[in-house]
Amino acid sequence: MYLVLTILDRGYPRKSLHLVDWESLALITALIITSKGLELSGIFTRLAIKLVALSRGSERKLVMILLPIIAFSSALIMNDTAILIFTPLVVVTGRIAGINVPRAVALSAIAANVGSSLTPIGNPQNVIIWKHYSLSFLGFIKGMLPYVFLWLVILFLFSLMVKDKRIEVKVPPVEVNVKLFLLSSFLLVFNVVMGRVDLARCSLLLTVLVYLIFKRDVLLSFDVALVPTFALIFANFSELSSMINIGKLTSAGAFLYSLILSQIISNVPATVVMLPWTKNWLYLSLGVNLGGTGSMVGSLANLIAIRLSGISVKEFHKYSLAYLIVALLLTLFLLGIRI
Repeated sequence: MYLVLTILDRGYPRKSLHLVDWESLALITALIITSKGLELSGIFTRLAIKLVALSRGSERKLVMILLPIIAFSSALIMNDTAILIFTPLVVVTGRIAGINVPRAVALSAIAANVGSSLTPIGNPQNVIIWKHYSLSFLGFIKGMLPYVFLWLVILFLFSLMVKDKRIEVKVPPVEVNVKLFLLSSFLLVFNVVMGRVDLARCSLLLTVLVYLIFKRDVLLSFDVALVPTFALIFANFSELSSMINIGKLTSAGAFLYSLILSQIISNVPATVVMLPWTKNWLYLSLGVNLGGTGSMVGSLANLIAIRLSGISVKEFHKYSLAYLIVALLLTLFLLGIRI
């Protein structure tokens, strides 16, 4: 896309660096690194295993226990990280216990996307919206809460489709690195606070230094390619947004356009494209977050889930698109939007 935009606008290479939201990029990078620290601490895997034990051999209970914890984890450690943690567990459990793996993986991805919608740090698109509109942390949560609650209720109803058959699960013990968990938790809170006062670049530098001194494995496990990828997303789609004239959108238009665009180019790029065209952050956030639950390209979490589990795209869409349709109709009703 960079080459295409350069052909269309010869001045694009010179101004591309200025199109990147460096504060948001720094905050996203810092949060992804701290999320990796929490993942490597083993705390969430240990928690998931305990929850599996609580299912008492019931497949339906297992799914109904795992989905809320995935959603809750995603609100704190980003949906992509939660999917990286829980998808292998879901797949292994499925193979051991004979549960429907495609359904469990698809519902897990939906849970990660829905749960991450609640907080400004749950996913990259929320970080961008939170920073762009200068929202308070609690204000963002307050605005999203009714809709996330609705989406979770719908997910709960979908989980009732799981047959209540007996399963036997044996999982190995997981050692938790308490020091790494505490360090990463502190850095997570620190990055959120620093991001709110527009000092994300300083917090990123400190985060890298802390892990460099105390736990280099976290930095070695971090996918560095994500940084230029997000930088290109900011530059490319900011340029694209300036080249097209959508016009100032109504609230309903912001919601529907962002949701549809998310199905085509993914919800993070869709967010960057839509930012200049609407002042209603809530409808934009609802559109790109709900849009992440549909097609496999709707969010990076979906692609990760499919890649790690090895399920087919058709099997994934069987559940994800059905969920999107139901959730969309009920969200439109709640918003009072007629189509």
